[in-house]
Amino acid sequence: MLQYQTVPVTAFEQNCSIVWCDETMEAAVIDPGGDLPRITAEAARLGVQLKAIWLTHAHIDHAGGTAELARLLQLPIIGPHPGDQFWIDQLAEQSRMFRFPQSERFTPTRWLADGDTVTIGKCTLNVRHCPGHTPGHVVFHSPEAKRAFVGDVLFAGSIGRTDFPQGNHGDLIRSITERLWPMGNDTVFIPGHGPESSFGRERQSNPFVGGT
Repeated sequence: MLQYQTVPVTAFEQNCSIVWCDETMEAAVIDPGGDLPRITAEAARLGVQLKAIWLTHAHIDHAGGTAELARLLQLPIIGPHPGDQFWIDQLAEQSRMFRFPQSERFTPTRWLADGDTVTIGKCTLNVRHCPGHTPGHVVFHSPEAKRAFVGDVLFAGSIGRTDFPQGNHGDLIRSITERLWPMGNDTVFIPGHGPESSFGRERQSNPFVGGT
């Protein structure tokens, strides 16, 4: 069964997640935006072996530590969707703009597309392409665990920003209603920032997408 632990990183308190198979103890890191010693220390505390980096999108607070962590531990970089190539190319500029530690671009080992799957140990998660916040944003969904790692698509009580370059509000709403809601009301999602919630709760009470 899939297990996970959230590790807030960077000044933006981004929810980096360590996800692992409890049978093999092999793990992936979702969105290592920075504070790599904190991430690796938590992996050691959990007793898991990091095997891959999975990215929802390439904004600095989610992807800033990717190149360094991949090099440090010889990890493959999985994702995001190719639509975020321009954000990867601008990581150094993003780090200067938001006063983050210097970051560097990278080339993903594998790009992701809607309908792909990713596997860690004996756990397989589905990949959904959910553009809007960024054009190449993806979400990782475990039907077995009823968990979804949604990056900055949806938050408890809010939705992702769409005022960044190539953001699109209409695309974001469609991503939520057409690709997240079908995962089920009882699915708990781990957002890129803030507390967890469920799709059912947000369908009822989220002022931006409630009632959809």
